[in-house]
Amino acid sequence: MSTQTEVIDGYVAGTWKIDAVHSDVSFYVRHLGVSKVRGHFATFEGTIVTAEDPLESTVNAVIKTESVSTNNEGRDAHVRGEDFLDVEKFPELTFSSTGIRAKSSEVFEVDGNLTLHGVTKPVTLALELNGFGTGFDGNAVAGFSAATEISRGDFGVTGGAAGAAVGDKIRIALEIEAAKADA
Repeated sequence: MSTQTEVIDGYVAGTWKIDAVHSDVSFYVRHLGVSKVRGHFATFEGTIVTAEDPLESTVNAVIKTESVSTNNEGRDAHVRGEDFLDVEKFPELTFSSTGIRAKSSEVFEVDGNLTLHGVTKPVTLALELNGFGTGFDGNAVAGFSAATEISRGDFGVTGGAAGAAVGDKIRIALEIEAAKADA
């Protein structure tokens, strides 16, 4: 596939700041092998740089681990504790891209390093470019959806005694709206 920006409808090169108000960082994990527990992080920020050549674009994001919510205060306290996220010791989860591959003009794979629980591992996000547009304030906006699956064990997240009831695989889903920062 050509990496010409004309191939991507409405493509805009620039620096974008993630709009946390209009974005979502969610996950789910299997519980007892029969159901899925969902959660999200409320506090995060990031910068996306869409390069003239889309395959040279970059993403850097930081998520505050203490902002995790599964809609259950008792479970959230446990997830924030030493058995899982250990937010006192590891207050941030970070992602930094290392490369992008095009699957089509709207679907990409974004390789990067995810740091969770003090462990950095390579991950690949399946990214869908939702488009570029104009926000209510007249400034440029962009939308992206991304997903990946990680093994919590790979990051040293054991879950303690409760770990046996919680699946190892965690599915992460991102719905991102970003505003052009260099307008």
